[in-house]
Amino acid sequence: MLGLRTKTLMAVAASALTLAACGSAEVASPGEGDFGNGGNTGGNNGGGNNPAPGTPAADCPTGFANVGVVANGTLRACQLPQQIIGALTVPLRAGTIYSISGRTEVGTDRGADPNAPTPGSQQGILTIEAGVRLFASGGSDYLLVNRGSQIFAEGTSTNPIVFTSRQNVEGTTTTSSMGQWGGIVLAGRAPTAVCPVGVTAPNAACVGQVEGTSANYGGNTLADNSGRLRYVQIKYSGFELSPNNELQALTLAGVGTGTTIEYVQAYNSSDDGIEIFGGTVNLRYIVINGADDDGLDTDTGWKGGAQFGIITQRPTPGTGGSRGFEWSAAPSGTAYYAEPKVSNWTVVGRNAAVAADAIITLNTGTKPTIINSIFVNPTTSAAACLDIDDAQTVANAPVFRSVFFACSRPYENDSNVNAAATEAVFTAAGNVNNTAAGTHTMTAPAGATMQDTVLTFINGANETAVTPTDAAAIHPFFQNVTYIGAVRNAADTWYLGWTCGLQAGSNC
Repeated sequence: MLGLRTKTLMAVAASALTLAACGSAEVASPGEGDFGNGGNTGGNNGGGNNPAPGTPAADCPTGFANVGVVANGTLRACQLPQQIIGALTVPLRAGTIYSISGRTEVGTDRGADPNAPTPGSQQGILTIEAGVRLFASGGSDYLLVNRGSQIFAEGTSTNPIVFTSRQNVEGTTTTSSMGQWGGIVLAGRAPTAVCPVGVTAPNAACVGQVEGTSANYGGNTLADNSGRLRYVQIKYSGFELSPNNELQALTLAGVGTGTTIEYVQAYNSSDDGIEIFGGTVNLRYIVINGADDDGLDTDTGWKGGAQFGIITQRPTPGTGGSRGFEWSAAPSGTAYYAEPKVSNWTVVGRNAAVAADAIITLNTGTKPTIINSIFVNPTTSAAACLDIDDAQTVANAPVFRSVFFACSRPYENDSNVNAAATEAVFTAAGNVNNTAAGTHTMTAPAGATMQDTVLTFINGANETAVTPTDAAAIHPFFQNVTYIGAVRNAADTWYLGWTCGLQAGSNC
């Protein structure tokens, strides 16, 4: 998204995968009870629910509505309730796939203060077992985890959880398909910069609303816990509800450090891959490919870290412009600046004819730190590696250390901050071990984009040629490594197995 635009996201999914282990223990938010295994947990896992391969299950687990069969009659579709109160487990069952229809909420909004939940509000805990497949059918179908509730969606490296579209389940998607359902939204109680007049963040009174969902986010609980997402695919999502009001693959709004987000793939979102609104959440091992807008978009005061990430952009720009990173501190003028910190990312830009589609765009007074990372555009792309869009961001002294640019134009000549001023930021005295190659020097195939399924440009030469920065000294969440970029070399394949579309024969 651009500038002050607020967004939404939700997710649902489907895709055939192998059998798996069960879900995780539940950890309640501070000041709230743990529902344990009580409530409306799934059941009915035996008997007639062990059909032969290619045959749908006879019925659905307790707590789910039987809405017929899909995938040419081979899978029983079991619909999640639209309001999940108490504990609900989505079990892995042969011949079964799960449906998300409409706005599907986990709990109700419990307010900003975990020690004084909103009267009458109710907590929900949604657990999804490894290997489970879920799908949604349209743009208004999305999953929302409200403040004070939690999701535990934990797949494995060989058996991920998949959220996808009905079209994908029915086998009609292509490499250009996108925007076929909403996405996933987590709303938490960590600080945001969206404050009432006269109030300065961090403050529990600073609360924002995720557009399109009417869901509130924000508070003053830095370690707020919205649950865990691990080994999860989110495919063909993102939907424009109205102009500048979209759902992403994954929206993290006011999410705190108690939440685990790692090994998550966003594939072919019609808007951003992941958008973060405020909060303190940290992320690790992220893959974003084929987003029609930005890869990783941040707004409203996110102060967290993200390490080990791969972004490959779509071949052509989205209608609203598209960046690998688009970082904002909106609302502009607040003293609570966004302070995004990333380490060990490899970002491959698009073959863009639009010069403004820089791989990195920084605006509205954000205060970023980018270390140990690689940014590359195809040689024919008009887009630059870096665009700084306002004087306040320059004044915040962005940190770039051990960063490798491989773009024909390293710096955008923005109307607000020209290329020379942007270069001065990148090469400032404290910004060391940086390289801004004037020509494409990596071994990427021509027009490297999301179709570059084998990521052949990662060869180890550039990854080890630059002295890495001490990542743990920048952010305690970061791990120290001896290379820059998302992976050390072609043998470092943390991104394979649980993702799709990144190696030959692995179609999404």
